Amino acid sequence: MTTAQPTNPRIIALFDVDGTLTIPRGEVTESMMAFMKDLSTKITVGIVGGSDLAKQQEQLGNDIVDVFPYNFSQNGLVAYKDGDILEIQTISKYIGEDNVKKIANWVLKYLSELDLPVKRGTFFEFRSGMFNISPIGRDCSREERNDYEKFDLANNIRTNMVAAMKKEFADLNLTFSIGGQISFDVFPVGWDKTYCLKFLKSEDYDEVHFFGDKTFEGGNDYEIFSHERTKGHTVTSPDDTKEQCTKLFLS
Repeated sequence: MTTAQPTNPRIIALFDVDGTLTIPRGEVTESMMAFMKDLSTKITVGIVGGSDLAKQQEQLGNDIVDVFPYNFSQNGLVAYKDGDILEIQTISKYIGEDNVKKIANWVLKYLSELDLPVKRGTFFEFRSGMFNISPIGRDCSREERNDYEKFDLANNIRTNMVAAMKKEFADLNLTFSIGGQISFDVFPVGWDKTYCLKFLKSEDYDEVHFFGDKTFEGGNDYEIFSHERTKGHTVTSPDDTKEQCTKLFLS
């Protein structure tokens, strides 16, 4: 991919996907993508999402790895620069297949004993760099997703499950990150979104900004939001992202 240099190439802004560029699990709007492309003429732009590349492509377009200079899926465990692959890391190699099985079996047993108003399918999703665990199941409808989020917040379903897993698998040195409406991610310590920063040489950038919605402690944007190398910005919606970026970079 060949793109013209932005006006301020030494300023880079990294963007979460869900709740930042799109509504949760929604597709980016034409106006939002047009805004991001305009922004990329002013500063360097990168995408850093927790989902795998296939889901990112569903939300942002099949050509997303070619649109902006940096694209990181699964927190940067799958990393692209200028459309070329930089690295792919896998959790199964890192912790071993026996531990993968132990975690999967424990999760399915725990969820089988958990009483929820609704359960659907795909409770345990294996991604190359992490496990995504959803008590309701990722196959739920948008309405069910919205209802579950309210139930989860009122009853601490994910929070309690994370606490139980931390105790059960303390020896594996894992991080548990609650993100989105219905699930949480499990991955080795250091494999949160700060992982992508290893691909950004400090001598190349004067400022590294990050925009995300789950920036609270325990949220999947917290580590990169609070990292010493970044200037973190909490957003509440794609429109808020647009507004904050306009003030910071386009005014």
